[in-house]
Amino acid sequence: MPAHSFLLNGQPVSVDSPADLPLLWVLRDVLGVTGPKYGCGVGVCGACTSHLDGEAFRPCLHPVGDIAGREVKTIEGLADASGLHPVQEAWIAEDVAQCGFCQPGQIMAAVALLRKNPQPSDADIDAAMSDNVCRCGTYVRIRAAIHRAALLLRNGAVPRDW
Repeated sequence: MPAHSFLLNGQPVSVDSPADLPLLWVLRDVLGVTGPKYGCGVGVCGACTSHLDGEAFRPCLHPVGDIAGREVKTIEGLADASGLHPVQEAWIAEDVAQCGFCQPGQIMAAVALLRKNPQPSDADIDAAMSDNVCRCGTYVRIRAAIHRAALLLRNGAVPRDW
């Protein structure tokens, strides 16, 4: 089996696995990174949403062989030594999570949205987050948390990799 090397949450990793193994399984089963959740395996629920080279993506859809030399960020790499990411802070302040299963993917999608659109409208948020399913139905609180995070970011709470 070939070795596949990439950056994971800022650290170089190399894994020996079949090139066609979905990255989600490499993250969870080989590297022990369990923030990205297995929800559907076909890219429709958003539970595994992470970032690839700064853009939101679904690791369940990408074979590890296609990730070589690229940078993957999961929820585990979002906070830093100075504290939580502003989106994580907003999630807590708005008491978004119920069961919490979808929240890592929701948060990673929200970070990607705010990176592209620092002042999203409700419609912008709804459109950007529509592919991330929350079975508990916390969509109103998700929207409120994104607005709160946008305000935090506008007021200078800028994460290190923004």
